[in-house]
Amino acid sequence: MGHVSPHIADILRLVTTEPGRPRLTWYGDGGERVELSGAVLENWVNKTVNLLVEEFDVEAGTRVLLDLPPHWRTVVWALAVWRAGACIVLAQEPSTPEHLDVIVTDRPARHLDESAPVVAVALPALARRFDGALPVGAIDAASAVMTYGDMLGWVSPVDPHATALVVAGTPLTHAELGSEMNEPSLDGPGQRVLIRPDGDRLAGTGEFVRESLRVLASGGSVVGLDASLARDYVEQPQRLERLITDERVTAIA
Repeated sequence: MGHVSPHIADILRLVTTEPGRPRLTWYGDGGERVELSGAVLENWVNKTVNLLVEEFDVEAGTRVLLDLPPHWRTVVWALAVWRAGACIVLAQEPSTPEHLDVIVTDRPARHLDESAPVVAVALPALARRFDGALPVGAIDAASAVMTYGDMLGWVSPVDPHATALVVAGTPLTHAELGSEMNEPSLDGPGQRVLIRPDGDRLAGTGEFVRESLRVLASGGSVVGLDASLARDYVEQPQRLERLITDERVTAIA
């Protein structure tokens, strides 16, 4: 992939070499199935980057709290924050870091006392607005993201030595994240990988996003499961086997 600093841009270029190929497939609670091709994934990321940059001046050094569960939308937001050169914070609950510039969350009511602006993310695929009360001044991502351009606008150059990710107080630089994305994924490149989130929300989100990026960086595609659905499959292994067959999964993370 070359130099580590633009690794997210490299991933987006890679997934669009076959623009119609599925790159991110999501199974949610209640039977929801969402499939994003490489072209659609890039489109979502570009729109989200443009929102972050134009609305909040997100750039290198900006700290974005990503308070979202393992989900396809979480991968999109993570790619967008890193494409803008900024830093994702995954905070231990219930405490958050002293300094945040933007809060991206599916539960905005938890952040009423925060001074940082809030972006409320509705998780259902067909949601046209966030279903619930929003803090004063909060942006509803369900409607706002779609108003931004499909083509990527100006973004801050990535500083490879700047912090890209903070999980429970532990930092990872953009260079380190790039090196991690360049690690071989599972059994080789081009795999269709099933990722089942484990553990609590914080750990599950970080692991799901980072494993998803490793798969995408190796030219593969991701099949993700909602945490509650993954637990159901533990008790109903025949359903899991059917999903693996139907989705042509070649590896399990």
